[in-house]
Amino acid sequence: MFKLGCSLCIACALYVPGVQARTITLGYVAAGMQFPFNVSVVKGFTEEARKVGVNIIVLDGKSNVETQGNGIDDLIAQKVDGVAVLPIDGAVAKSWADRVSAHGLPFVSVATEIGDPQKRPIRDVYPNVTALVSSDEIHTGEISGEIAATLLPRKRVARIAILEGAPGMAQNWQRTKGFKEGLDKTGMKYQIVASQPTDLTPEQGESVCQNILTAHPDVDLFYNQADDLVIGCAKAVHAAGSHARLVGWGGSRLGIAAIKAGDVDGTVCVEPEKMGQLAFKALYAAVTKSDTQKGQFIEVVTPPVTKSNVASCVPQW
Repeated sequence: MFKLGCSLCIACALYVPGVQARTITLGYVAAGMQFPFNVSVVKGFTEEARKVGVNIIVLDGKSNVETQGNGIDDLIAQKVDGVAVLPIDGAVAKSWADRVSAHGLPFVSVATEIGDPQKRPIRDVYPNVTALVSSDEIHTGEISGEIAATLLPRKRVARIAILEGAPGMAQNWQRTKGFKEGLDKTGMKYQIVASQPTDLTPEQGESVCQNILTAHPDVDLFYNQADDLVIGCAKAVHAAGSHARLVGWGGSRLGIAAIKAGDVDGTVCVEPEKMGQLAFKALYAAVTKSDTQKGQFIEVVTPPVTKSNVASCVPQW
């Protein structure tokens, strides 16, 4: 049964009769359903809910922090039993976790650390968060840096450009930090000639890389912090006749296809559907088991992917 309860609601009230005496209702606030990654997280969350007969209310944050915050308040008003969210801004989401916890409800964050990542290690989960289900973003950056080191020249200082995610995303800082650490571990000499936030779309990936190549035609490698970006960037590199190498993030269908075709050199394999599944399980356990521990870090591993092992990454988005 599907029921629309508010203007933001995408899918509600998935219920399997007879599974449990009291129907539990859990809420999820997506970051923005225009992005395949976020759709895949919702798919995993929804499928797990269906298995155990739990009602869910999924709200679309529409890539807007204020809209996400309003969604949190809406779920509290609807008296859900627990709340999960993929926050656009982890620092802002700290107040959401506090509000949800003040109402005696469990709160699960997906893919985004709650609080300031420069002050709190990712495994030191904010106390009012039941669980953080995520990859270790610094580690994903480190993996990307190690891939990059195998592609860059060693007889001179390598020139690198970085395409970040949306402004304000904690992942930008985390992935860049890890990327540099990965390069440093190999003894690589390099210079970051450009680093720019984006809207995470292939179109902007293409335009930003075009602009960077105009200013720095001798750039050796682009580190794209999303596979959608690397797809657009590959077009710009090809059109410019550049020999820049390309590293992405995510293991998306487009990204994996581009690696198979030889247009992209590497990425990290991320499983957003699995994140959604694990987020539901953590939230459901917190609702149904009174002894569930708070502050859990549930890591989703992110192995490196290049053409040599591309078959090992089965895309989920």
